[in-house]
Amino acid sequence: MEDLNNVLRVQEYINKMRPVFNKRALYSDETAQYRTPMEPEAGDVVTVRFRTMKNNVDAVYFISGAIRKEMKVAESREGFDYYAIEIPVGNDPIHYYFEIQAGKIVCYYNELGVTRQLQEQYSFGIVPGFHTPDWAKGAVMYQIFVDRFYNGDSSNDVLTNEYFYISSHSRRIEDWSKIPDNMDVNNFYGGDLQGVMDKLDYLQDLGVEVIYLNPIFVSPSNHKYDIQDYDYVDPHFGKIVHDEGNLLADWDKDNTHAKRYIDRVTNKENLEASNQLFIELVEEIHKRGMKVILDGVFNHCGSFNKWLDRERIYENQPGYEKGAFISSDSPYHHFFKFHNEHCWPYNEFYDGWWGHNTLPKLNFEDSEELQKDILRIAKKWVSAPFNVDGWRLDVAADLGYSAEYNHEFWRKFRKMVKEANPEAIIIAEHYGDVSPWLQGDQWDTVMNYDAFMEPVSWFLTGLEKHSDQYRQELKGNAESFRDSMRYNGSRFYAPSLLTAMNELDNHDHSRFLTRTNSRVGRINTVGARAAEEGINKAILREAVAIQMTWPGAPTVYYGDEAGVCGFTDPDNRRTYPWGHEDQYLLQFYRDAIRMHRELPVLKYGSLKMLKEDYNLISFGRFNENEQVVVVINNNNENKKVEIPVWETGISRTIDTTMTRILDSNAIAYDMEQKEYQVVAGYLELEMSPLEAIILCRGCELPQKKEEEAAEKERDASTVSNN
Repeated sequence: MEDLNNVLRVQEYINKMRPVFNKRALYSDETAQYRTPMEPEAGDVVTVRFRTMKNNVDAVYFISGAIRKEMKVAESREGFDYYAIEIPVGNDPIHYYFEIQAGKIVCYYNELGVTRQLQEQYSFGIVPGFHTPDWAKGAVMYQIFVDRFYNGDSSNDVLTNEYFYISSHSRRIEDWSKIPDNMDVNNFYGGDLQGVMDKLDYLQDLGVEVIYLNPIFVSPSNHKYDIQDYDYVDPHFGKIVHDEGNLLADWDKDNTHAKRYIDRVTNKENLEASNQLFIELVEEIHKRGMKVILDGVFNHCGSFNKWLDRERIYENQPGYEKGAFISSDSPYHHFFKFHNEHCWPYNEFYDGWWGHNTLPKLNFEDSEELQKDILRIAKKWVSAPFNVDGWRLDVAADLGYSAEYNHEFWRKFRKMVKEANPEAIIIAEHYGDVSPWLQGDQWDTVMNYDAFMEPVSWFLTGLEKHSDQYRQELKGNAESFRDSMRYNGSRFYAPSLLTAMNELDNHDHSRFLTRTNSRVGRINTVGARAAEEGINKAILREAVAIQMTWPGAPTVYYGDEAGVCGFTDPDNRRTYPWGHEDQYLLQFYRDAIRMHRELPVLKYGSLKMLKEDYNLISFGRFNENEQVVVVINNNNENKKVEIPVWETGISRTIDTTMTRILDSNAIAYDMEQKEYQVVAGYLELEMSPLEAIILCRGCELPQKKEEEAAEKERDASTVSNN
């Protein structure tokens, strides 16, 4: 009995001496710091790690299904214990979480962080063989809406009255700076692939690593999401070497340029020359160390499409079969779902995407030939001689008529693309829960609306991404930002999260700079100029600071860096203002992109939210040796803050410093490096209005690298002179 009492007294003494349980020290994720290898193959042995405060817990357990194994402390540093366990990987996915015991306290740790309630659906995951291209992890992407970027070849411009589409004739816009009309689909400004080629120096200087092109295939619209021929680049974007016409066309007696349009977009010389120009563009992009992604619109095509040929463009043209709209004997008949078959040959009744008859929905389930053709196209463009580096998939979850078929098709699509080009990326447009498609057998990742664009917009501007709704309760709501990012981010595995396309805006949504005015509106309700009134570039700089430091691939929509404004489609498709750029904002983008590219921790590091307050957030990106801390004060007044930077792995017992590498406020920004003291693991800052500060510890900073290179050059010169 006395021995038992002695044991109890010793245990009581140990409990008193042990620091109070610190749940904020608990951490793990799916990055290489906490899982090695991060993207294992079947047969690998994976080391999984978990962090606690040193000597702060009694036990940590790795739990996966019926498996419950105690982890051991493998390393202690900077006041933390790092528990580890080795897990053999088979062919099946592994889902796991952690159980932590500290005295009478039992809690769990999963994708949402620390919880007292076990929710296995938020477990971490290992998918054997799921690999996303390393070049895409954290890559700086740049989206180009081709018609509005730069006109490099005026000889291929769409002509006024060249053809008739959606109730009006095509129109060549002579004034590059003209604001888009509310009905803009037939307006062409002349941007083309030669224009992209001509501006590669600009893009390289900006720091772009990947160019994402909105659709470039043959199409009657300026946006080209109504594709006419998937096998060829549109000659209006490419090359027109054969140009005849001005003859009346049988299908529209009032269209005096219809024959010319038919010749331009069906003539093989033009089509082959356009594809050749694209080959040359890709080769030049690759020479510069950059990649290129194409837009794949496979859910629907266009009414001009050669398979349907509703406008009878291809009828009687040499080398083309009869379209499904023209003949029930067409080889493409089952590519579409028709109703009232007895109406041939003038059948108006076919399924269109969202009911649009100019966007006929492709009928994959009823046509194996259609499926084969689309898979052939998917392979073609990522293979020689085109060698594209990936696909962005338009409305990918809408493809097919059932979820079951949808998943089945994308598995086949992935297999086809990856066999042709293993390092090609597959990025899907998707809203909502992404997890069913990101299981390693379908898409690589998505355009990150729910775990990036929306939460950033709500927090900084109070507006949703179309500027259609303002919510005061979400503006500055740091807890909502944290919870949205955390929950939606939990639906990704690491290979997908690190490659997610993190955009502030794009061709479908209002420009972020316009959203900084917190004004609800569209071009047809409040007018285009309202998109430029009351904007605040300091808020945009805050957003870019988040974008360039958050996990994923920061993606710039052309012209954002130059100060382009605009409400949602079509106003967001204004032309790039060559010669009229906001040079100060442009330099800010250059500097922010350079910072992102030169700090690998911003591409591969772990993420942890550090502090949330009204209109204020702080988060850290970190690995074993480097810590980056980001602080955003979206208030219109000064704010004194204390940031627990120790949570990124900085010691609480040894004081240190962090170096400020970017500072933007309501007035200006600068990249001058400045030292800040860290005391007992905390960083105190006096934040000015609308200020974004990025600090780093342990990083090889750009300026220091330049100074070291200059010093080595001086030393070499001295030796040579001696």
